[in-house]
Amino acid sequence: MSLPGFEQKTVSVLLPIPTDGAYSYGVPDGMELQPGDYVQVPLGTREVAAVVWDRQDNEIDPKKLRHVISKFACPPMKAEMRKFIEWVAGYTVSHPGMVLKMVLRVPTALEPEAPLEGLSFTQRQPERVTPARKQVMEFANHGLSWTKSGLAHAAGVTPSVIDGLAKQGVMETVELLPQPLFPKPDSTYGTVELTPDQRKKADELRAIVKSGVAGAALLEGITGSGKTEVYFEALAECFAQGKQALVLLPEIALTSSFLERFEQRFGARPAEWHSELAPKAREKTWRQIKTGELQVVAGARSSLFLPFDNLGLIIVDEEHDLAYKQEDRVFYNARDMAVVRGQIENLPVILCSATPAIETRVNAQLERYTYLKMDARYGNAVLPDLDVIDMRKHPPARGKFISPLLIKNIEETIARKEQALLFLNRRGYAPLTLCRVCGHRFECRNCSAWLVEHRFRKTLQCHHCGDSHPTPEACPECGTLDHLVACGPGVERLGEEIIEAFPDARTIILSSDMAGGMKRMRLELDAIAKGEADIIIGTQLVAKGHNFPLMTLVGVVDADLGLANGDPRAAERTFQLLHQVTGRAGRAGGKSQGLLQSYQPEHPVISAIKAADSEAFYEREIDARRLSSLPPFGRLAAIIISGRDRRETETYARALRQACPASKEVRVLGPAEAPLSLVRGRYRFRMLVHAPRSFAVQNWLRAWFREGPKPRGNIRVQTDIDPQSFV
Repeated sequence: MSLPGFEQKTVSVLLPIPTDGAYSYGVPDGMELQPGDYVQVPLGTREVAAVVWDRQDNEIDPKKLRHVISKFACPPMKAEMRKFIEWVAGYTVSHPGMVLKMVLRVPTALEPEAPLEGLSFTQRQPERVTPARKQVMEFANHGLSWTKSGLAHAAGVTPSVIDGLAKQGVMETVELLPQPLFPKPDSTYGTVELTPDQRKKADELRAIVKSGVAGAALLEGITGSGKTEVYFEALAECFAQGKQALVLLPEIALTSSFLERFEQRFGARPAEWHSELAPKAREKTWRQIKTGELQVVAGARSSLFLPFDNLGLIIVDEEHDLAYKQEDRVFYNARDMAVVRGQIENLPVILCSATPAIETRVNAQLERYTYLKMDARYGNAVLPDLDVIDMRKHPPARGKFISPLLIKNIEETIARKEQALLFLNRRGYAPLTLCRVCGHRFECRNCSAWLVEHRFRKTLQCHHCGDSHPTPEACPECGTLDHLVACGPGVERLGEEIIEAFPDARTIILSSDMAGGMKRMRLELDAIAKGEADIIIGTQLVAKGHNFPLMTLVGVVDADLGLANGDPRAAERTFQLLHQVTGRAGRAGGKSQGLLQSYQPEHPVISAIKAADSEAFYEREIDARRLSSLPPFGRLAAIIISGRDRRETETYARALRQACPASKEVRVLGPAEAPLSLVRGRYRFRMLVHAPRSFAVQNWLRAWFREGPKPRGNIRVQTDIDPQSFV
């Protein structure tokens, strides 16, 4: 039944839940709602934050509807943002409500920030003037209002001194307006001396930003060429226009050096947005982005869905990085969606990389993107001399993993007081632990994956579901003591080998799962940059844009690691990773070297890295993609079916495949058991859809799912358009 006093009107409201469209709600008498308004509505027994999607003039009797509870005192969602949400949902074959959920990550930010309680000097004098009280009054005697803690800290007194003055009426309580988390950046604060080539590229980017016209630009430059300083000039133009900017970074929690460089150039730090942000900081950041108080954000992929008030520029740094791909709930690539948001909001997008994705390179070559290329390193920096160690001719000692040739080069490097980096993209101590008596292998209970030994923490851990167990002393299968053996190296095992070979060297192991989290990681990265380490052993996170001035040797322990699978992107990823990591050497000038340990030095990817011939690699890889009609010359979509019961999951996957619409243009491979067939207790089967580039694969998939059998029980179907992972 309807509540007394409600007018006969309704609105359409999009909720952050997995449904295909908006819900109808009644509007209370006296409440005016417009598209984009943030509202609180009932949903079952809960109350949720949602967004008015459009006016709804229909035949629904409001008496049969539940009603909007309240409207948030928050500026409405812009029409462009609503269009972006619908576009992302349509492209990824997702529910619009699940895309909206990524926007409404901080529902508490929809409420206005409560004013702070402050204190102001009334000019009254206390009964007794002590030195501490006198100090407080001198600080407060300038017409400014203070928080109690701020005034106590500035005056160098305890808060009880402030309390005493307040009781005597010397200080009165006032409301302080919330302050921005960071001051606005100053486009003229700092300057960097650019080379003529850098200046030319910077001027071109400035012109693009000044035009304010939608479009993407690729800024490609070899490692150490100064791409960051160049796109800082584009940011300066954006700030000069009074607009907001977003800088997407693949590992924002690790990039303290970027934040410092930004502050040196613009006099203020950018706001950060990533998973490590404290809840209160997250709430305040979201709110101040919405109101326009924060002018720039440096963030991970989720920051693409922040509600900018006046966005003028998006920069995607290291645009090739896999961290931009989300593979949960809504499967999307933040790089591609950034270009889409730029088109919808009519603003430029700059993609930046030393090793662009094949798709980005092709778009640049076809002039869909503006193409700017930088071929020289900045200042005195020179590219390292690259060579391959043929492990068939120069194998390591028994039980070791580093070739004697690489050991010799490390010895010479640290003797010169320079730094060496050993790269291995494998966390932990060893990827597999087994019993040498009965052959038992330690496998995750929830995933079809081996448990990785972490010797520092004395645990065996699954890197897919996080399941962890103390490392046992005896085999759980046969009970034999002290016969467990680690197979293969991880970075911890390399550390053990290096410490044995160089006991006096200062060695640091960098890995995302080391104890201490991001705080320790940032401290260690700073220590390396200051020269407080001799040998660094790290996973792929060391390849992400860090500048280590003293690093003159990079050794890749297993250059073949990424090539030994059927992933169609394996060659591209391996090339990008090896190119990026060897580029850490020689950035401060002088002679430097990169050595790649390989059992297949004749492989085209290894040959291209050794010859420093990226053009040859791109030409070969693009031709191979074109001949196979693989992206960007064709379309791929992955269908992942998962469930708790293996037989039930496979039966449903086969039934879904049988319902596939007939089409001469589309090939459907599978269903087949996924290479990683069990994850978090769910059995997984995959299908791969291959279609021409011009084919409307999303419409075809929707028709398939609409007509096919509906998943029941715990069966889940996920769609991944443009998949990056095939496991």
